[in-house]
Amino acid sequence: MSRVCEVCGKGTTFGNRIRRRGMAKAKGGVGRKTTGISSRAFKANLQTVKAKVGGAVKRVRVCAKCIRSGKVTKVS
Repeated sequence: MSRVCEVCGKGTTFGNRIRRRGMAKAKGGVGRKTTGISSRAFKANLQTVKAKVGGAVKRVRVCAKCIRSGKVTKVS
């Protein structure tokens, strides 16, 4: 089971975590210095919901954005 929305295909994206030290110039310092960069993952906010898919009720993993926008009709 992969971390991908079954409606829009949103999944995990990757970026960087940047560590900095020092005081910003706007606050009277000499500027912020980068001391380290490491990779990180931005994971999609997936929820398992019962939804109507093709007339049948099925459990699907969809992102919160698809639930809010009404792309999925939830069944209680």
